[in-house]
Amino acid sequence: MPELPEVAYQKKYVDATALHKKIVKVETGAAKLFQSPQKDFKKALENLKFEETTQLGKYLFLKINSWQQLVFHFGMTGKVEYYQHEEVPKHAQLTTVFDDGSRLSFVCPRKFGKIYLAEGVEEFQKKHSLGNHALDVRQKEFLELLQDKKGSIKGALTNQHVIAGIGNLYADEMLYQCGIHPKSKTENLSGEDKKCLFKEMGRVLKRVIKSKTEDSKLPDSFLTRHRKEGAECPNCKGSVKMIKVSGRSTYLCPNCQEEK
Repeated sequence: MPELPEVAYQKKYVDATALHKKIVKVETGAAKLFQSPQKDFKKALENLKFEETTQLGKYLFLKINSWQQLVFHFGMTGKVEYYQHEEVPKHAQLTTVFDDGSRLSFVCPRKFGKIYLAEGVEEFQKKHSLGNHALDVRQKEFLELLQDKKGSIKGALTNQHVIAGIGNLYADEMLYQCGIHPKSKTENLSGEDKKCLFKEMGRVLKRVIKSKTEDSKLPDSFLTRHRKEGAECPNCKGSVKMIKVSGRSTYLCPNCQEEK
């Protein structure tokens, strides 16, 4: 599932292609993705422009005017695609046609994504009880958010109501970089453990964003490069193991990550 870095890439893509173009036509796909009647999207978008974009965790906001935003949640397979021909991509669920003939489609093959109309970012965040964008969280806030949490640390990190944007993949990376087992109880972690997680949250997310936007490889020291059962751990040369934590496939090195 696209996490904060992947959505950051989608934001940059929209910024570079689709802003400030007049929308002359709107085409819709599967009704299940739309969180308001499809006719409302056509009414909201036609004859207006995308003015700017904002990201909150796994959500991308496209500002239509001063009182409304188009919002994408990418689900498992969602992405935006800009093109200058008439052939609409397969699995396009929302397509805006611009006055210069170009188009922007939200493509979602497995139809797990969601498309919303919202009054604003803060209103949407409050309505859906979302935490703050992970890269906007400061250390003091991060430590306070984890202070009273119970259960696995991976569960806490991937809870979008706590912090918005961290998912399965990069929670595993943060925990690996700090040598913390994903099943460790949040209440058992030391202050230094939590400070390490805060530091790695910023470092990992920023490094992955750079990799996505510059089309470069992640460092070999990242577990993400070795995310396969039985793969060689880049740190100790032991074997990577896959377990289930909170129902999620979770990768770790048992030799390097201590359960607490």
